[in-house]
Amino acid sequence: MQNPNVIRDKKQEYIILLVLGTMIAIGPLSIDMYLPSFEHIATDFQTTKAQVGISLTSYFIGIALGQLAYGPVMDKFGRKIPLLIGLVIYVISALSCFYSPDIYWLIISRFFLAVGASAGMVAAKAVIRDIFPPEEVARAISFLMLIMGAAPIIAPTLGGMVIAYFNWEMIFMFLAIFAALMFISVLLFLPESITPDKTVELKYKQIFLKYKGILTDKMFFTFAMAGSLTIGAMFAYISNAPILFMDRFGMSETEFAWFFGLNASGLILGSQLNRAILIRIKTFTLTLYISYILVGLAIFLLLNSLFINSFYVTVILLFAILFLLGFQNPNTTALSLFPFTKRAGRASALVGSLKMCLGAITSYIISKFTGISIVPMALTIFGCLFLSSFLLVRFKLKEKKAMLISD
Repeated sequence: MQNPNVIRDKKQEYIILLVLGTMIAIGPLSIDMYLPSFEHIATDFQTTKAQVGISLTSYFIGIALGQLAYGPVMDKFGRKIPLLIGLVIYVISALSCFYSPDIYWLIISRFFLAVGASAGMVAAKAVIRDIFPPEEVARAISFLMLIMGAAPIIAPTLGGMVIAYFNWEMIFMFLAIFAALMFISVLLFLPESITPDKTVELKYKQIFLKYKGILTDKMFFTFAMAGSLTIGAMFAYISNAPILFMDRFGMSETEFAWFFGLNASGLILGSQLNRAILIRIKTFTLTLYISYILVGLAIFLLLNSLFINSFYVTVILLFAILFLLGFQNPNTTALSLFPFTKRAGRASALVGSLKMCLGAITSYIISKFTGISIVPMALTIFGCLFLSSFLLVRFKLKEKKAMLISD
């Protein structure tokens, strides 16, 4: 149920978007900030980088499961209280990471860190769906991407600085403090965007049936899966980035942070250009055409990894792919949420969970093929982007067929 008391003036909208964007940035900060520390963690715990990479996979699993849990809870009790509880879980888990005595403790703590972070990911999309009309949702999410997209640029640099002056554990102390500040900003500046729906069932069977009903919606399934596959491609790159830049191309931690940030800046540029283009082009049309270009770029990346292995070609192609993913992420999310109003929390949770599931799968695949070869990463990116484009093309063809039948 929409909250009629939400003030819709531009000033409040920007304040809400700023709070949501900063809050949702906790997710990429939690992923990217500790990437430069893989070697230090492996050395301290006397293990391998591949084993440390499992802490990335456990994070993705926690994000996926956590979002599924928060979806119905936020529809029943509203967005704000569950979000505050999630931030408390995040702070406690970040401190647990800080005090990790071994790699297994870190892996488990990272899982609960993700459970806490997932509250923000669900709330951000759901609040936007609550307070913006359907045609404005994609543009509002693109605004979030401006803030969220800065996190992957800043995070490795921050992580590198922390390691240079302190130790890798301090990264998680920084994250705990950041989440505590976000708790205060949510408490003070984020209004409740819906009237809590006490009729929402929280029994396991009912939750499963509701999610099944959302997943079987043709529009939701198409765009949620298409968007999840593009996220899978992005996390295939993220999971392989430390080995790709530091081991294969021999970069230092500082150089890695700069190049990782350079590529990540493409995501911001794409998301902001997307906002401008959506004024003139329909969301689905733009998303479909971008998917064609992405498949072409993925083919070139795969060919480069097989025959050329050029550093500059690799960086340029990855930048271009991330730039175009800046279009796909907000657009596929907006299109998947379009059929839902009352169930926006659950729909938001499910689409977020699907994205993180694909992220967990691709990061696990990359961890199993850890090495200096770019081929596993390039092949995974190509597979994800090809399947994403296939789903969009199939949806277009089915819609055309339906129109012909109706005529």
